[in-house]
Amino acid sequence: MDDLLWTIYPAIDLRRGRVVRLRQGDPSQETCYADDPFAVAARWRDEGAEWVHVVNLDGALEQAGAENLRALERILETGLAVQFGGGLRDLDAVGRVLEMGVRRAVLGTVAVQDPAKVREALDRFGPERIALALDLRGEAVCIRGWQEAIPLSASTLVRQWAEAGVRWLIVTDVARDGTEEGLNVETAARLARLGNLCVIASGGVAGPEDVRRARQAGLSGVIIGRALYEGRLSLRALISDGG
Repeated sequence: MDDLLWTIYPAIDLRRGRVVRLRQGDPSQETCYADDPFAVAARWRDEGAEWVHVVNLDGALEQAGAENLRALERILETGLAVQFGGGLRDLDAVGRVLEMGVRRAVLGTVAVQDPAKVREALDRFGPERIALALDLRGEAVCIRGWQEAIPLSASTLVRQWAEAGVRWLIVTDVARDGTEEGLNVETAARLARLGNLCVIASGGVAGPEDVRRARQAGLSGVIIGRALYEGRLSLRALISDGG
């Protein structure tokens, strides 16, 4: 892994325009942290972030997400590079958020259900502008905001996507997300090697050791949510320590 690619991504999960976190992707287990996404993004910028990972939870759950798109516009005003996903079900939707200024769009459900769309997205926007999301609950691949498991193996998908020219992959351990039980570095690193991809790991970051292990394992980044919002990790300290 090229150290120049290593990035810590503070997570900004949006629901009805607010910054929230869900436990294990369960909409009934929501914690709201802020009503002003711009202020949250500006805080992470001021603590040294260069990127943020923004998720339209309403879109991922196939609900209306207009408030979240307005929030995305405000986040982009901070000047941060934005990786954005949630409910991007077609390439027109991808094009719209990239035109808004999003640096990298994240495809999840559509990438799993319609592999042809992956090649089309890469051809249309380029491999640096597209990331695929692989959401795992144990060995099961989850789609539709983590609400549905499908009978496809992660290894099969990663091989297919790598052959299509995918460069960026976000691997989330759904069972650990929002729990601070520790990052599943082993699975993320195995999939990175399998496809020779730039893999960003997500789900369960609990402390600096998780971040160090991810970097040492050759991953390209980590996404951190609850541990930052509840003050158990300092973004400034992580960045100053080299992540």
